[in-house]
Amino acid sequence: MRYGVILAGGGGTRLWPASRRARPKPLLPLGVGGRSLLAATVARAARLGGVVIVTAADQADVVRAEVGDAADILIEPVGRNTAAAVGLAAVHLAARDPDAVLCVLPADHHVAREDELVAALSRALDIAQAETKLVSVGIVPTRAETGFGYLELGGARGDGVRAVRRFIEKPDAARAATMVASGEYLWNAGIFVAPAARFLADIRRHMPEHGRVLDAIGAAIAGGTADARAAELYPSLPSTSIDYGVLERTTDLLCVSGEFGWNDVGAWSALAEIVPPEDGAVRVGGPLVALGAKGTISVSDPGTLVAVIGLDDVVVVQSGDAVLVVPRARAQEVRDAVAAIERAGLGRYL
Repeated sequence: MRYGVILAGGGGTRLWPASRRARPKPLLPLGVGGRSLLAATVARAARLGGVVIVTAADQADVVRAEVGDAADILIEPVGRNTAAAVGLAAVHLAARDPDAVLCVLPADHHVAREDELVAALSRALDIAQAETKLVSVGIVPTRAETGFGYLELGGARGDGVRAVRRFIEKPDAARAATMVASGEYLWNAGIFVAPAARFLADIRRHMPEHGRVLDAIGAAIAGGTADARAAELYPSLPSTSIDYGVLERTTDLLCVSGEFGWNDVGAWSALAEIVPPEDGAVRVGGPLVALGAKGTISVSDPGTLVAVIGLDDVVVVQSGDAVLVVPRARAQEVRDAVAAIERAGLGRYL
């Protein structure tokens, strides 16, 4: 059987104050049609097969409340990055179905053209299942973005699938411009497809410490003690991404690609790409009055008015008991504010 495996354990600190520990980024209503990003991802994954969400123990209740019975929920005892999360899902799904094929999806991305992405994912699943391959999904770049990783493309096959030569993490502006102009590079969307058994074999090969822990958890599934075994062993794992731990080391990685209207919503400035503007401003939630101000991005609780006077290209976010004001060009620095709030002993606002 085919499964969409949704990774939903992150905090999304760059979208504070709307994103908080009790309401992480995937639960924000920024998906197509005003759905939460997580709900939109679940609906997307359900078109491919079964749905499993991997999340952190302290987020399990809010995730369950958001998705109801639309997905199974697999809880990590502690967060250990995406290699461990994907491996945990692969172990459990392989025990359920030795022929399981996984499509790994981040929970917090926005996709405008759902049908096109689902078609690409279905094609990737067909290839992965037929050829026991790892298949990535790349995004055709629309600009020389320095905040994303890139996939360097290799040879083309007759079916439009390309080999991936290597990953390139976050190039500088000049290199990114050259890469995009060449047409031989794609953005790395963090979406990957493979049989569960292939994921596990590659983890054992490239990440033997992870492999031993996952095998021990897998051996405990039949006896009903997998959760206890995971709680015992999982904390010892290093925090490593599936990209670095497996995909960058795999020699036969393939790629399907498209545009899809994809956005990782990595900062508040990204709303300008996914929310239709009103009189030159972007507004989510409550009303906005902007006087002598251009390029405003405003996010507030329903019923809460934001007024901006004489400031261009500013982001204003009000959520509950906190307010953020930041230039759009510095929206990536919100994570620094979150760290400063923590250092100041004000964690109650996070």
